Amino acid sequence: MKRTLTAVAALCVAFAGPAGAATYAITNARVLTAGPAGEIASGTVVVRDGKIVAVGPNVPTPAGAEVVDAKGGIVTPGFVAANSLLGAVEIGALGSDASVNNPELSAAFDVQYALNPDSFVIPVARLGGITSAVVTPRPATRGSDNDDGHSHDGAEDLTAGGGASEHTHGLFSGQAAVIQLAEDGEPLVRAKVAMVAPFGDRGANLSGGARGAQIVLLKTVLQDVRAYRANRAAYERAGYRDLALSKADLEALIPVVEGRMPLIAVANRASDIRAVLKLAREEKLKVILSGATEGWRVAAEIAAAGVPVILNPIQNRPASFESLGASLENAARLNAAGVSVIIEGQGGAHRAHETRYNAGNAVAYGLPYEAALKAVTINPARAFGVANRLGSLEPGKDADLVVWSGDPFEPLSRPQLILIRGEPQPLTSRQYELRDRYKDLNRPLPPAYSK
Repeated sequence: MKRTLTAVAALCVAFAGPAGAATYAITNARVLTAGPAGEIASGTVVVRDGKIVAVGPNVPTPAGAEVVDAKGGIVTPGFVAANSLLGAVEIGALGSDASVNNPELSAAFDVQYALNPDSFVIPVARLGGITSAVVTPRPATRGSDNDDGHSHDGAEDLTAGGGASEHTHGLFSGQAAVIQLAEDGEPLVRAKVAMVAPFGDRGANLSGGARGAQIVLLKTVLQDVRAYRANRAAYERAGYRDLALSKADLEALIPVVEGRMPLIAVANRASDIRAVLKLAREEKLKVILSGATEGWRVAAEIAAAGVPVILNPIQNRPASFESLGASLENAARLNAAGVSVIIEGQGGAHRAHETRYNAGNAVAYGLPYEAALKAVTINPARAFGVANRLGSLEPGKDADLVVWSGDPFEPLSRPQLILIRGEPQPLTSRQYELRDRYKDLNRPLPPAYSK
């Protein structure tokens, strides 16, 4: 059966469950694969049983497939929201499930166990073309957390309490997870994809007030993890020396010291980035930089280390002494140096849908278009170990894709069809529902409004 995009949009709004089992052939589309095939000027994408089975310019339509005529629209992989709080926060002023303040639990904190797939924030992000997200823990703070997990009470982000054990415990924020943003189904794609640790001003405050203290404490902790790994039996019978972290935290850090789990190092100042790179070399750690406001100043060093960078490309003015070198050309300069750039949205959840706008701004300031597309698709998928399922339009991968009315980095463009694991997603959100409920003032209001 051949459907127009209008008909498929209606299907998405209705979201009938059995439609998800259908085979789809999206035809007459400009396909931006973000994969080896690059851009296909006029092509077809075939989806069956939740997977992409064919992509190309001359792909035959399978018998019995639902044919969706894209009419020249653009098809992209679903975007990946990096450094996200999606599913872990609803109203930032009331806190989130992305931070913990417990001296016995830091590195072992795992965000996967509190994720809420029914969050009202998720449909808003989905309408921005986001079909999956990397949910990253945040350090515990004294001030109230907003959407991006940062304290905004005028003070630095400090852990509650002041003893040495709490400083050590606060060095790590916990473990990140990758989720898909489908309306139904299990959201978790992969847990324990990375360990998060703040550096710079925040890391210094968690360590007693000095950057050098943080590096020393981190090295001590990593040494303890290696000692624990080699002496588990003695530790279990209380026959080993005291170690800085709890058993749960020590266990959680073993994949980090073995280089199997990347460490997301939140650092902005060029000198802090250099310190992270040196720490990674000396301790043989796999690192992903986050923030990197002054990354362009040390782009060659980051590229030589093979370290990906998660950044907000529209940071253009200093918010502190850490970001005096803020530049709208940061993403472009890092990419030109050979760094794998990952673009994040504004904040962690409520403005995650602006990821595509940030990518468009990065293009306006010199980042090549294809690089910007990869920065919100395949680059984060690779960095977090899920590129076998997500991030590009290739046979065998999950059918997470978006059909756009125009350039996805243009704010006026809208999704015409969103598939996650091959299932059509509703093209609506709580905001749209409220708009539709109250835009006609001649309709009777609910009883509570008429009293």
